[in-house]
Amino acid sequence: MAHLVTLIPGDGIGPEVALAAEKVLAATGVDIQWERVELSADRIRATGESLPADVVASIEKTKVGLKGPVTTPIAGGFQSVNVALRKKLDLYANIRPIKSMPGIHTRFDDVALDMVIFRENTEDLYSGLEHEIVTDVITSIKVITRTASTRIARAAFRFGSRHLRKKVTAIHKANIMKLADGLFLRCCREVAADYPHLVYNELIVDNASMQLVTRPEQFDILLLPNLYGDIVSDLAAGLVGGLGVVPGANIGDNYAVFESVHGSAPDIAGKGLANPTALLRSSIMMLEHLKEMDAAKRLQQALETVYREGDNLTSDVGGTATTDQFTAALVRQLKG
Repeated sequence: MAHLVTLIPGDGIGPEVALAAEKVLAATGVDIQWERVELSADRIRATGESLPADVVASIEKTKVGLKGPVTTPIAGGFQSVNVALRKKLDLYANIRPIKSMPGIHTRFDDVALDMVIFRENTEDLYSGLEHEIVTDVITSIKVITRTASTRIARAAFRFGSRHLRKKVTAIHKANIMKLADGLFLRCCREVAADYPHLVYNELIVDNASMQLVTRPEQFDILLLPNLYGDIVSDLAAGLVGGLGVVPGANIGDNYAVFESVHGSAPDIAGKGLANPTALLRSSIMMLEHLKEMDAAKRLQQALETVYREGDNLTSDVGGTATTDQFTAALVRQLKG
């Protein structure tokens, strides 16, 4: 079965890691027909839009996108590309698996970490509702709704049930924001009642952050509002090697966009130094979304083998290989 997928290479190292993903996915044998659309800082400046209409139209047609890093121009008044995309397509669930990889050395080498972060993606302080009450006095409005809180909670518990997870931890600051975070917790508790086979607990966000860097192995699924989710997901990525090796997905009821969550790294663009691991692991999530489970499993195994052997790793994870050499090693593994 052929799958039509929107490809957004992005800018900086984006085109390099996107090309690597194309080659590796082709080696899995899955028939993917790419619809390429361009989105970069230069195009945003030229069009005056963070999200040009053809990008949205492509994803609305294909329903699935694979996205490299895109630079949002600084100090130009442009909305973040990621925020714009999530709001436009109602991609309300940001899903970030945090899993240890062989060959990547961290302070937690003796612990096999395997957690999944579910971050609400559409509201909270990211609603962008700010006002200057009087000169130099700004209010920024935090929006929490029952609809958004319930659907992200249900996405997390549904995932936990399907993937035989054991525990869901809701992260909050309801001791201070009693109404906003209080509503988020009430929604989480209501959904948890429908999944009695999953352990449910709650942690205040500052305590959760401390525990993440002292005893991260205790966590399974983390469920968070938008702002806390943004911060905690990057913190957790640091436990397993950084943003360059973790995947990400933005999923709604109708569309799904899988992306590398690292920056565009223009300083190394075109030098063959880029590590495509984050986009490749996001591609694994995409394959699972497309119900190509065997290909997803084989790609995960190939990636782990290349990392375990260590001969073809890029410099950011301690190797000396180029992007092309790393990609070729993966293709060899997949083709046997």
